[in-house]
Amino acid sequence: MTQSPDQYLSTRGHAANETFADALLRGIAPDGGLYMPTAWPTLSSLKQTKDADYSVIAREVLTPFVGDSLPEGAVERAVAHLVKGFDHPLVTPLVELESGLFVLELFRGPTAAFKDLAMQLVAALSDEALEASGETLTLLTATSGDTGAAAVRAFAGKKRIKLIVLHPLDRVSPIQRKQMTTVEADNVLNLAVRGDFDDCQRLVKQLLADETLRERGRLSSVNSINWGRLAGQIPYYVSATLQLGQAAHFVVPTGNFGDAFAGIAARKMGLPVAGMTAAVNQNDALARAINEGVYDRRPAVESASVSMDVQAPSNFERLVFEASGRDADQTRKLFEDFAANGTVTLPDDLRKALTAETRAVSVDEATTAAEIRHVYQAWGRVVCPHTAVALHAARKMDRNGAPVVALSTAHPSKFGGYVESVLGIAPEPAPVIAALGDKPERLSVIDSDYASVRDAVGSF
Repeated sequence: MTQSPDQYLSTRGHAANETFADALLRGIAPDGGLYMPTAWPTLSSLKQTKDADYSVIAREVLTPFVGDSLPEGAVERAVAHLVKGFDHPLVTPLVELESGLFVLELFRGPTAAFKDLAMQLVAALSDEALEASGETLTLLTATSGDTGAAAVRAFAGKKRIKLIVLHPLDRVSPIQRKQMTTVEADNVLNLAVRGDFDDCQRLVKQLLADETLRERGRLSSVNSINWGRLAGQIPYYVSATLQLGQAAHFVVPTGNFGDAFAGIAARKMGLPVAGMTAAVNQNDALARAINEGVYDRRPAVESASVSMDVQAPSNFERLVFEASGRDADQTRKLFEDFAANGTVTLPDDLRKALTAETRAVSVDEATTAAEIRHVYQAWGRVVCPHTAVALHAARKMDRNGAPVVALSTAHPSKFGGYVESVLGIAPEPAPVIAALGDKPERLSVIDSDYASVRDAVGSF
């Protein structure tokens, strides 16, 4: 079969290829794998400019992945919808802190977090696909905070879409929870799970694999297991590189590894990238896998950077698939063994291939707090704990002459209580945060077993 960026295969090799529209609306492949393009497109027509137009960048990136599976003009309409929701003309502006050290502001959208950049696109593209087919869709997402908020904002009120959000009870910030639970929309169900994010993610994957639920209608996910979500994160790497005018080393605070894999995807498309570093918090399964060769699931520990409290990052599967030379058999066996046993040892050649794709570092809680203080004292800038994790890793690395860009993933006021406890001052609230007020919340609390979540979803 001809390989093309608008045709999608499963990382586990036992599912038929799909178009972009089908991969978008299904989310996860029938064999439990994640969709990947059968070939990487090439970035070719973008010019180096500090005033890079994000609309042009996003269209250039997304169009080859979509092909002709959506109505004509769908990508242009989705991109136009996206940029209207951001308060800066560059959408994702680059800010220099000191010579060679930058932050990429990804929090200027409707929920003040980087998830808006992909979620607004996915919502618009899903609408286009469903209008064309006449179908309806139930979307599932597990969230450690920001994904759920962005999804609720993007999909609330959609006529052809129901949205079900699972978050770990009492393990997201109060602001993140309110952004999910104060939106009055009959097509949204918020479920607070007695467990951690990995429990929520496990339950979503079980629901997506339940064919009896699929018999009742289309079922998909808007976690970064969905290729549409991940593709929507590639443009800001391109934007940052064009604003700089040269290749950068990107340091990405990451939980589920989707944000970081989007940077790797950009490099596969030909974007000049000096290097990638995935920065995790004390939940360091990803860093241990890459640095030590053992992928080992442990209970997630609560951290200030709550969106990174992940010990089984889904997009690690995409990284393994790509680093293994797209060996679906090896990928399938590794992740089936991990699901069964909770631990796998990576072959030496695979671990070396992983380290060629990305570095990985872990930053503990005390260091995160110290970095927030340092950033404020050195540059008068207030940052969220996730950004602090990335900045600490960025400042401590050997830059080798290349500029270093730390991704700033959320406005600090989303974690105002923690930031205030560190600095002694409360961050100025983002306008979208101030607008929350004291609205009533709507959510249901459930246990972390499959029967409980299936009953809640089935009733909805």
